[in-house]
Amino acid sequence: MRLVGISGSIRKDSHNTGLLRAAGELLPPGAELELVGIGDLPLYSEDIDTDPAPEPVARFREAVAAAEAVVISTPEYNASIPGPLKNAIDWASRPFDQNPFRGKPVLVVGASTGLFGAVWAQAEIRKIMDHIGAKVLDTELPVGQAHETVAHGLQQEAIWAELERQLAVLVDMTRGAGARLRERVAA
Repeated sequence: MRLVGISGSIRKDSHNTGLLRAAGELLPPGAELELVGIGDLPLYSEDIDTDPAPEPVARFREAVAAAEAVVISTPEYNASIPGPLKNAIDWASRPFDQNPFRGKPVLVVGASTGLFGAVWAQAEIRKIMDHIGAKVLDTELPVGQAHETVAHGLQQEAIWAELERQLAVLVDMTRGAGARLRERVAA
């Protein structure tokens, strides 16, 4: 099973990219996580949302479309979603009725250097994902003080355990969706 990980931070030493790398190590057998970058996407504009799409946009949309599930890890900027992540979601959500997130299981987690672990940003992303038709897990994983936890290999066992549990739920949900689709096709 192929999952895509999207970090809401484009910083080289991002705590959220580190959280996604940790997630890749905690996945159940048979599942793998590929990180997909968003730093090269142009700012969304209908003027350049053409067919064919700009190459970085086409590559991003294809990566999301090819994945069976998505894990988004986000920081929180000014009590909300970082601009690059919102931009990536805007690109992928077009055309709205055919967007690659539609019907796709999505897990949202977050890490920040503050105490609250990007809870508001996670809530905003879950709201957006739900609006564009993704099957969003109604959970959160706030990793606060990420400069101490993620930077040192997720030292808090409770965070590891909860991330592993949420990933297992995502994989089970995805496998169940795949089985139901195969049943419909066979009928």
